[in-house]
Amino acid sequence: MNTHSANLAFAAINDGKANFDDIYVSADPRRYFSVLGQLDYIIPHLAQPIFNQLIQARAEQQDEPVTVLDLGCSYGVNGALMKYALGYDAIRERYISPHLQSLSSQELVAHDHSFYRAWPKHEGVRVIGLDVSENAVRYARESGAIDLGYALDLEREDPTPAQAEQLAKADIIVSTGCVGYVTAKTFHRLAKLARKGRPAWVASFVLRMFPFRPVAQTLADQGLVTEQFEGATFVQRRFATLDEMDKTVRAVESLGFDPYGREADGFYHADLFVSRPQAEIDRLPLRDIVSVVSGANKPWPVGASVLSGMSKPARRVARERERRAAAAN
Repeated sequence: MNTHSANLAFAAINDGKANFDDIYVSADPRRYFSVLGQLDYIIPHLAQPIFNQLIQARAEQQDEPVTVLDLGCSYGVNGALMKYALGYDAIRERYISPHLQSLSSQELVAHDHSFYRAWPKHEGVRVIGLDVSENAVRYARESGAIDLGYALDLEREDPTPAQAEQLAKADIIVSTGCVGYVTAKTFHRLAKLARKGRPAWVASFVLRMFPFRPVAQTLADQGLVTEQFEGATFVQRRFATLDEMDKTVRAVESLGFDPYGREADGFYHADLFVSRPQAEIDRLPLRDIVSVVSGANKPWPVGASVLSGMSKPARRVARERERRAAAAN
């Protein structure tokens, strides 16, 4: 699939997703967590230990702190989880707390700055955030969730020389859901920025309905080989509607994947791809860096709002499940 075809495919698939554009441009994260919290949005929680494992592996190769570029950083959730010794639940519960709802955005960001400073900080990590939302990047930077941030659309424009100088300092580029909104164009612009001749590692959590091959090929053109983490997929959130579930199940099936036990159960699932130079893969394969704790993959129950009725694709998968169970017996 060429880049143009991939862009068209991404656009068509996104038509089936619930639109949450408004929550990403709010002045602060409260609406973001209010809306996505109702859908059990948990991918930052699942990504946190994996990003920490990658940071540790990279830190063993260098003396200076590891600089992480969070692509699609939004309000800096991933950044905060990498910079500070706190968990996702602490952040999520903070923003839905009734005690914070009456504060202005200016008051809240001041509170958040103090909140983050109260937590132990991982001194060996520096986080740069990149997102198209000026409000989100500004909030992430002012709260202290990230160290540096840019509101920049690399799908349409190159970074300025000053921005490129900072982005080139990234040792690891991470993302937890922006692939599908951004394409190989963004990764091409980032991958060209090699720090002292050492390309950044790229760790991407990608919803299974989006083909990653065009991005992997672009990274390969810059000398990076992509490994897919085997043995687990990662829940992003519940589907907002049955229509969203229907379209996602069809998109996943069209790529040759089985939605049984994953999308057909009411959740978006993501694969993890990590791209590095071949020499580094030979020295330390992904399976020796990343481990997933059993049971951490889906800590919350399926919500009745999605599965109160079953769509045609879901019913088809359910029938197949019954056939498999009967055959096993």
